[in-house]
Amino acid sequence: MSSQIDHLLDETRKFPPSEEFVAQSVSSPELYERAAADREAFWAEQSRELLHWHKPFTQVLDWSTPPFAKWFDDGELNVAYNCLDRHVEEGNGDRVALHWEGEPGDSRRITYAELTDEVKRVANVLEGLGIGQGDRVAIYLPMIPEAIASMLAVARLGAIHSVVFGGFSADSLRSRIDDAGAKLVITADGGYRKGRVSALKPAVDQALADRGDGEQQTVEHVLVVKRGENEVEWTEGRDVWWHDVVPAASPDHTAQAFPAENPLFILYTSGTTGKPKGILHTSGGYLTQAAYSHKYVFDLKPDTDVYWCTADIGWITGHTYVTYGPLANGATQVLYEGTPDTPHPGRWWEIIEKYEVSIFYTAPTAIRSFMKIGRSVPQKFDLSSLRLLGSVGEPINPEAWMWYREVIGAGKTPIVDTWWQTETGAIMVSALPGVTATKPGSAQVPLPGISIDVVDEQGVEVGNGSGGLLVVTEPWPSMLRGIWGDPERFRETYWEKFEDQGYYFAGDGARLDEDGDLWLLGRVDDVMNVSGHRLSTAEIESSLVAHEATAEAAVVGASDETTGQAVVAFVIIKESYLAEHEPAGLAQQLRLWVGEQIGAIARPRDVYIVGELPKTRSGKIMRRLLRDVAEGREVGDTTTLADTAVMSIISAQVK
Repeated sequence: MSSQIDHLLDETRKFPPSEEFVAQSVSSPELYERAAADREAFWAEQSRELLHWHKPFTQVLDWSTPPFAKWFDDGELNVAYNCLDRHVEEGNGDRVALHWEGEPGDSRRITYAELTDEVKRVANVLEGLGIGQGDRVAIYLPMIPEAIASMLAVARLGAIHSVVFGGFSADSLRSRIDDAGAKLVITADGGYRKGRVSALKPAVDQALADRGDGEQQTVEHVLVVKRGENEVEWTEGRDVWWHDVVPAASPDHTAQAFPAENPLFILYTSGTTGKPKGILHTSGGYLTQAAYSHKYVFDLKPDTDVYWCTADIGWITGHTYVTYGPLANGATQVLYEGTPDTPHPGRWWEIIEKYEVSIFYTAPTAIRSFMKIGRSVPQKFDLSSLRLLGSVGEPINPEAWMWYREVIGAGKTPIVDTWWQTETGAIMVSALPGVTATKPGSAQVPLPGISIDVVDEQGVEVGNGSGGLLVVTEPWPSMLRGIWGDPERFRETYWEKFEDQGYYFAGDGARLDEDGDLWLLGRVDDVMNVSGHRLSTAEIESSLVAHEATAEAAVVGASDETTGQAVVAFVIIKESYLAEHEPAGLAQQLRLWVGEQIGAIARPRDVYIVGELPKTRSGKIMRRLLRDVAEGREVGDTTTLADTAVMSIISAQVK
């Protein structure tokens, strides 16, 4: 089968950065030149400039046993020292590290000196509970300052954290604790979500209890933050209250240096086999690229910017662009506990106004949900502090990109649309806002120092104007170092397909436009084969979202006797449109619209108007479940959905 993905949608709008932005920009075209001249020397320079090395490295990259890389291997550093102590020592202890906002409206302002003090105390508590270099600690917390402090305290000790998203079930938590062999769990009684307390400690108790194959064997203690004030059961000798031990602990703790390749964290991502994959990241290379990409992609000015990334720490975006990147760079950031629509749909914009956020980084799915509500909500708030917007998580449709720029960015802020993965550790492809003329919907170009390509099934470059498979052709500092406990699966999953070329295959389809800019076409699994044409779901979804009625769309390929696969679309309609129009006949209108926009080959066989789409808590649409509905099958596992009732509602609407 051909790997060429047919490209049907053209985007010609371009937005160069303003002269004013360019004049103040942190980045310049020279970055690309330096990286192209000597890639390894470039990364060495970035690492020395952005990080403090207790023992300087002399070797940059060891790629002698691919696919197992070592970066800065003979150097030693402490990740937490880089994120905290050094800023205090440099005289920035009074700078705000975290403006924390709880969902009920409580707030805390935490300086670098205060956060450093807290992390030192937590590190002493963890040491007292037997945690040392190489031990694994599971973290199952809401978006509260203690979550950041926990990650940094584990890192300070040279131990390994495994953050599990607070929305996961006891079973999911147990499988991750077991796989990592965690010695300690840090959790809270509960956290606020959608106006009420969502309990966490009971799920930990369930996870550690007998799930049919005996009680959990490796966990010795559970450290519990009091946040929700909900009643919890207590296991004497195992459970420890944070408020009893952390304030009482010594604030003196010297950060020890660890080798650059000392493991920093394991983060689980769903695997096709059903067994989660523990993606392993190490210290020096990861922190180098986290700090570098955070500085240049977001044009960071740590003295004046207020930065806000809306991701939960349970996902890679929360690791790299909430915890490690911003704190390594000494940035001031906002941390918000709750959902964007609680207690009212303008909560995020209210927070931007309150803290005068200047850099805002969020997911396309959130942007489209705001489009559904309409521009009247953000327009009630003063968003004039914003100077840069970012997008992460999946391809952003051109119309959502334009709405984001015009409504949230007042028609002038640059947008950085970033492509990367849990496995890549940090941003790989993005515009640099002071250099790149941006295009709505395009991730654009690899960052200086990163080498990517689009190839066919044989690994041959497809060239400009063509689509295929996205690969990374050279090692990069924040690359995953393996799958925890399963080196064979690591080779097989990411490296086997293009073993001869030594390429990392991301699993994503992409195309290069005539200018050589990159467009993401979604997971290769989401490419449909309609009458011999390989069509990208992302392009058809973009076409649907470009219609004035549509807020959000998800497209899947359903088996069809005539065409092999047929296009089936699930569409959410904007509230502003429904206020003025009858929905009758809209599905047919949308079918014809796609035909006009893209061509008859892409016209959906069925368009279903729905109230919601099945999404994980991180905002990813679960197209697999929609495929089940489109093909009339029993709907599969819905446990990772933010709202498990959504699928039964959609199934009823479709029937």
